[in-house]
Amino acid sequence: MDKQDRRDKIAAYKARPVTGGVFCIKNTITGRILLQAATDLHGCKNRFDFSQMTGSCIEHRLQQDWKQYGAQAFAFEILDTLKKKETQTGREFRDDINALLESWREKLQENPQY
Repeated sequence: MDKQDRRDKIAAYKARPVTGGVFCIKNTITGRILLQAATDLHGCKNRFDFSQMTGSCIEHRLQQDWKQYGAQAFAFEILDTLKKKETQTGREFRDDINALLESWREKLQENPQY
């Protein structure tokens, strides 16, 4: 790969639409959930898929259930998404994502969580 190809690929990566949001990792056996938010949902889903494939737990709070029930007992569910606006700074986007997370915490207050 020459330098120009590399620059083009880096520019395309930086110009891609960024989607963040709220997701949960759910224990399908017990119904317990771990509610989280991220500015890059695609990356979080990839990490989860890799952890399931390798059997390694990505989140300390899930470790005990992960060992007891196995990696296949967990599911990754996207609950809500936000697209980063071109005019938003990273901090503004993160603040919007955190506000969305708080909203979901209120909605799911009755669900058992980690």
